[in-house]
Amino acid sequence: MKRNFVEELKWRGMLHDIMPGTEELLLKETVSGYIGFDPTSDSLHVGSLAQLMFLRHFQNAGHKPIALLGGATGMIGDPSGKSEERKLLSMDQLKANEDGIKKQFEKYLDFNVSNPAEVVNNADWFKELNTIEFLREAGKYLTVSYLLSKGFIKERLASDQEISVTEFTYIMMQAYDFMWLFQNKNCKLQMGGSDQWGNITAGTELIRKKLRGETFAVTCPLITKADGTKFGKTESGNVWLDPKKTSPYKFYQFWINATDSDAAKYIRIFTVMEKEEIETLEKQHLEAPHLRLLQKKLAEQVTVFVHSQKDLDDAIAASEILFGKSTKEALEKLDQQTFNDIFDGVPTWNIERNSLVIGINVIEFLSGITGVYSSKGEAKRNLTGNAIRINKEKINEASVSISTAHLIRDKYILVQTGKTEYHLVIAS
Repeated sequence: MKRNFVEELKWRGMLHDIMPGTEELLLKETVSGYIGFDPTSDSLHVGSLAQLMFLRHFQNAGHKPIALLGGATGMIGDPSGKSEERKLLSMDQLKANEDGIKKQFEKYLDFNVSNPAEVVNNADWFKELNTIEFLREAGKYLTVSYLLSKGFIKERLASDQEISVTEFTYIMMQAYDFMWLFQNKNCKLQMGGSDQWGNITAGTELIRKKLRGETFAVTCPLITKADGTKFGKTESGNVWLDPKKTSPYKFYQFWINATDSDAAKYIRIFTVMEKEEIETLEKQHLEAPHLRLLQKKLAEQVTVFVHSQKDLDDAIAASEILFGKSTKEALEKLDQQTFNDIFDGVPTWNIERNSLVIGINVIEFLSGITGVYSSKGEAKRNLTGNAIRINKEKINEASVSISTAHLIRDKYILVQTGKTEYHLVIAS
């Protein structure tokens, strides 16, 4: 039985705008629908993941998703929601970005089912289109007054911000995309974030005026955090889908640290869990909020979806190093990137590796060669009080000698002075 895509969007909190007749169309026939992604980077981020989930839910409802790679529109940059013009990318940058994003499409959408996903690139039709032809095809049917009524243009002009002809043309290019897909792929639906409504409806208008065709549109709300701050941003920047840009450990931490209200929202948007399963989980979470069941399930589901089960297992093991029981063996198994991510921001002490060759008494190590403690007396009190761990192993005897045998990755020694208080000693 075909799922009701619109109802699915509603209970998941993913419906913002919808054109009249869209739901009826989707219940009546199998529809091709698309979302455009401009290659502004060589990886998508978690904000883009919401759009990928939109396409995935669309495909799960029995329809055919099309991911449009904006090889042509990316040369300009979408002005929607921007207070100033984007910087233009070089052709080499665009090509590298296209290649990276295309691989991600292939991971998150299903290309081997009866309603297979498809990837298209608007550079393939714009490169064959000359300026005169484009103006005749699109410019003739989209009036200046109509384009000036679009949200981002009105806002930019109202705030006395300039808008270039290049940016002004972007909306016509996106409208042409929809018309090309309608004519060549029988695509009747365009989807996207709520900030794209003006661009999307320009496409439906162009198709109506030029081809007397009927097309439809639906958007999802822009994802926000409960505190009003921007979703998908951390102190270090965007949370990327590419593990080289955001490690699986940091990716997992982003989701596990969500607030209760955010986790309840995100688990609907970023997983394919069923409504009943989510509602049962929410009840269990309310009964024992300290267990953070919502956050754990969210982080598990999204990390496996974007990365892998092994990456999830490694991220959980890495999390235990700071926030739970762990071992020296677990520290030694960490890859360098994860090691760096875990101890980012931890106080560090640099020492000479040669000083560890003959060994250093632990009291001297803690209060002399490093500054973990300000005095030998303080170091000794904490030592005898069972408050010190070296590389996750408890140390409580003043006779212990710290040597090169304690080095992890032949470079680091981890000192723990409380449940979650750490110092990283770096030998070089």
